[in-house]
Amino acid sequence: MRRGKYLFTSESVSEGHPDKVCDRVSDTVVDAYLAADGQSRVAVETLATTNRIVLAGEVRGPSSVDAPLIESLARAAVKDIGYAQDGFHWENMAVENYIHEQSIDIARGVDASGNKDEGAGDQGIMFGFACRETTALMPAPIHLSHQILRSLAEARRSGAEPGLGPDAKSQVTLEYEDGKPQRATSVVVSTQHAEDMDQDQIKEIVRSHVIAALPEGWMCPESEFYVNPTGRFVIGGPDGDAGLTGRKIIVDTYGGASPHGGGAFSGKDPTKVDRSAAYAARYLAKNVVAAELAERCIIQLSYAIGVSKPLSVYVNCDGTAQADEDKIAQALQERMDLSPRGIREHLDLSRPIYARTAAYGHFGREPDADGGFSWEKTDLVGDLLSLVNG
Repeated sequence: MRRGKYLFTSESVSEGHPDKVCDRVSDTVVDAYLAADGQSRVAVETLATTNRIVLAGEVRGPSSVDAPLIESLARAAVKDIGYAQDGFHWENMAVENYIHEQSIDIARGVDASGNKDEGAGDQGIMFGFACRETTALMPAPIHLSHQILRSLAEARRSGAEPGLGPDAKSQVTLEYEDGKPQRATSVVVSTQHAEDMDQDQIKEIVRSHVIAALPEGWMCPESEFYVNPTGRFVIGGPDGDAGLTGRKIIVDTYGGASPHGGGAFSGKDPTKVDRSAAYAARYLAKNVVAAELAERCIIQLSYAIGVSKPLSVYVNCDGTAQADEDKIAQALQERMDLSPRGIREHLDLSRPIYARTAAYGHFGREPDADGGFSWEKTDLVGDLLSLVNG
């Protein structure tokens, strides 16, 4: 943890950002397959541009999830986000579907058979992180950036601010002293808006949402408060800029405050460790910090395709650990089976819970009653304390 005084910045993007539209469509397809069969295998990518969506990828699942259903789900997702514009309209856009069957070579390595347990769907490294900067045990800059955009989206959806459009971005810079955030030094928000709205009007709308999101007294100086700095943002979404699945991985995780693994999350079923092991790593790191075993915790997991057990489990508490890090790592592995099957079963991931993760971060959210965001639970605290201190 760096000491002294410094600035750190994170950004978020809204559900209507072109890349997030793609994440939402891809995860909607994942949910459709898992709702029909929890053992489905899905790896789907989406591209969005002016009045067009293109899907591609590999699946293994029930035939009931067919091309007409996938097209209708893609349109419904875009409609729910709020796009009914000339250049990107849920009803008028073209939908091209190039999804095909999963490779039998991948299936051979991943599937359980005989004495062989289910293997990882690919090689890779995954990171989880938690810290005490916010009650959600998330880094403050990314957490606040998400809150600003979620607040604006709720105002748009409720009709309180009908002039706002679905596409938006936020960026928050905080000043830290000895590793603790003290105040915002700058805030940037760009939001799509109606043709007849001027910049001053939009700035005042945005201001109230920023002030509400920031802790009291944290608002940046007026000279460092930037709203729609280009002066106009009427054309937005995929009509303004093409989008792709998995292109906002830092927004999805910790805003750059922690290392990131090599893979994105959206469009992948939970046998893919890019997704499930990253969720497990966050779950474990959050429980370490919630147990007050550390102020900050980074966990890295690594896997090989077709191999069930992780190749490595690394715990780094950045000098804040209240117990030996090796002992913490051992306790984590005793408490949770970190094989792909073990993670999926422990967190109950083989369910249609993924479309809701596609915007405003996969982490720092409240667990849902139906099992969504199960990796945000802190139900290991008591066991970890017993194992580490016993």
